[in-house]
Amino acid sequence: MATLKTGDKAPDFTAKDQNGKSVSLSDFKGKTVILYFYPKDDTPGCTAEACDFRDNYQSLAGKGFEVIGVSTDDEKSHKKFETKYSLPFPLIADTDHHIVEAYGVWGEKNMYGKKYMGTMRTTFIINADGNIQTVIDKVDTKASSQQVLDLL
Repeated sequence: MATLKTGDKAPDFTAKDQNGKSVSLSDFKGKTVILYFYPKDDTPGCTAEACDFRDNYQSLAGKGFEVIGVSTDDEKSHKKFETKYSLPFPLIADTDHHIVEAYGVWGEKNMYGKKYMGTMRTTFIINADGNIQTVIDKVDTKASSQQVLDLL
């Protein structure tokens, strides 16, 4: 599994969003993308992170950012999550783990002493040329959008 860093070319992907629409990273060429990976729909930390991006979405869009969320949940789960919290951005269903593995965010986690494989909460800022501008691996779920802005 690759460890991506600042300056690397962001791996392109094509997958379905919560509406069954095919979304590719290359669709956003020429724009700055906040690509955030989260473990699971409708859990406390993931909800806080998604709602923070939602609450600041207009401000981020006004600064030229596109927001895309990715988890290994399926389209149906994403649709429920989007509807429940009125999320205005695509949530990509990576059920086959191709995207999380390409970005190096699928790995061993530890909860209450139990080890398991899962998505490591990580945010990538991808510039207009498709290169990784910033990697945030210590995400503040309640202030993730401000964390992005502070680093840029």
